[in-house]
Amino acid sequence: MSQPPSQPPQGGFGVPQDQPPTGGADASPDPRSQGGFGAPQGAPQGAPQGTPQDPRSQGTPPNTPPPPHGTPPPPAQPPQAPAPQNIPPAGPPQPGYGYPQQPGPYAQPGPYGQPQQPGPYGGPGPYGYGQQPGYGYPPQAPYPGAPGIPQPGGPGGGSKNPFKGKPALVIAAAVAGLLVVGGTVWAVTGGGDDKKPVAEHSASGSPSASASASDDPANPGDGSGDGGEEDGDLNAGRKAGEAKVLWYKSAPDAPGSGADASGMWITGKTAVKSAYKQLFAFNVGDGKPTWPALTFPQKICSVTPQKTADDKVVIAYMSSAASSAKCNQLQQVDLNTGAKGWSGKVADGDLFDSTLSVELSVTGNTLTVGRSMSGTAYDVTSGKKLWDKKKYGSGCYPAGFAGGPKLLAVSSCGAGSSTEHDEVQELDPATGKVRWTKKFPKGWRVGRAYSVDPVVLYLTNDAKKTVNITVLTGNGDERSQLKSDDGLAPECGFAILDRDLTGCFGAVADADTLYLPTEAKSGPNEIVAFSLATGKEKWRVKSPTDATMMPMKTDGTGLIAYVEASYDGGGRVVSIPTGGTVHTPTKLLQNPQGTADIESGFYSKAVDYVDGRFYISTTRLTGNDEAKEKLMLAFGK
Repeated sequence: MSQPPSQPPQGGFGVPQDQPPTGGADASPDPRSQGGFGAPQGAPQGAPQGTPQDPRSQGTPPNTPPPPHGTPPPPAQPPQAPAPQNIPPAGPPQPGYGYPQQPGPYAQPGPYGQPQQPGPYGGPGPYGYGQQPGYGYPPQAPYPGAPGIPQPGGPGGGSKNPFKGKPALVIAAAVAGLLVVGGTVWAVTGGGDDKKPVAEHSASGSPSASASASDDPANPGDGSGDGGEEDGDLNAGRKAGEAKVLWYKSAPDAPGSGADASGMWITGKTAVKSAYKQLFAFNVGDGKPTWPALTFPQKICSVTPQKTADDKVVIAYMSSAASSAKCNQLQQVDLNTGAKGWSGKVADGDLFDSTLSVELSVTGNTLTVGRSMSGTAYDVTSGKKLWDKKKYGSGCYPAGFAGGPKLLAVSSCGAGSSTEHDEVQELDPATGKVRWTKKFPKGWRVGRAYSVDPVVLYLTNDAKKTVNITVLTGNGDERSQLKSDDGLAPECGFAILDRDLTGCFGAVADADTLYLPTEAKSGPNEIVAFSLATGKEKWRVKSPTDATMMPMKTDGTGLIAYVEASYDGGGRVVSIPTGGTVHTPTKLLQNPQGTADIESGFYSKAVDYVDGRFYISTTRLTGNDEAKEKLMLAFGK
């Protein structure tokens, strides 16, 4: 995998040292534990700049400034985010915050903070994260000298950062109103904690359905051009053994500065895709609309990556088109029917805790709405408020939530004090009660959750130029730390702009094993299986082509992986046996060579393989009218 043009600082792998004791919810912070959040970064080209940033994000490497607002991504190869490294190249979702690190040998187990062959900042990182939706601390509003913001005199250089070394809360005060935070959801106009949210059906100003399928800008496609003559028949010249294009969709119009298109959900009959201000639903077999497209009053700003057991999701969209608009409008949607359920407004929290940005996740029947300094949970079925997660202990502020099989909260504690540190808690999704707390030593920042069940965390240490991948037990104790000499490369989004803690594509775990892709340097890359019990490599398998192979999911008996398209062939889906001693990939689907250019043209993508069909979609619209962008393709036999 190639690295982004301006990659963040890089260093070797290291293991967190002087580990503070694990305690319960009331455990007092260990004075030795100091640090903040960090996360792998690979800024998506064309990603908007100017998103408020979390005051805790200090020390962002100067070599990774986000692209100027409105700059469309270059047509070159997809950028890739930094890779974790406390595991020297072994063989770091694409999910804490960190910067690409130089490959350092993971092989030597050591205490937290012990760098292992650190590489120089700015060099290619072993993890090379790409453009998948990733997680990062709540974006911070750029200010002169802000970390990661280009300064006069060169990339990321120029004037000094006026806030360097200052406590997070001081920075928060300095950028008051610009911090990105989530808040309390009320069904109508919001209110204090003493008011109960009431679920209601959307009224005026809520999303509307297109009058007919013909009004949908992503028209039905059957593989013969999707209504456009410029593409011709995408199945023409298909060779024996190749899958066919079941359908594909062109992208809707987007602003010249680009737009997000992060959500993609597949049910038994419908493939649903978000893009800019709309939700599109396509029949999985023929691509015809299963329900009229929903158009929201303003752009979609956050979605629940997960869907509920009965195929519901929650969408957040902006309050207006103004630069001061909040990401505070919520709408529940049924993926199978397009029916709109309850709607609500996210209220601002306490001082500096606004709703310029929110983070959504689903765990069971609980919707968690996160902001940079707190979070609130709701019954995802009714919209009823369940509990709040606010400041606790000695200045601990919840900064991120990871949903899915379990619910994790990542907090920054004691900013600017001798007890400064990061910690992770597992919460009971129904009550918000803390089940366990894991504290990390000074300087270590929790950036991504490669898995929430089992818990696998990616941490960085900017001062030591190292990264670490730590596995926890079911009660929050340390189970193992990965040891590797490879550059590991799951694809994650740009941490400063993206708040999806679990958004790293290519990091997959089952009960006993973590699967990570290596960096592609010369020739095929590999997928490495690590034992969660020991952190050591169990086995590895090479990509069957010269293209990069990425883990997608496990199915109980094997690992499902996606082999990207190459110059001489389409991508493919393979199954890799996870048990036994033979791990040879078996081809499940071979995409046609005729669409290889389109398949590899997504500079930022989401993929899935469900019921024998492979889906690929963009997660970012460039807004370039000349590009004839594709929104989504479906392949099958």
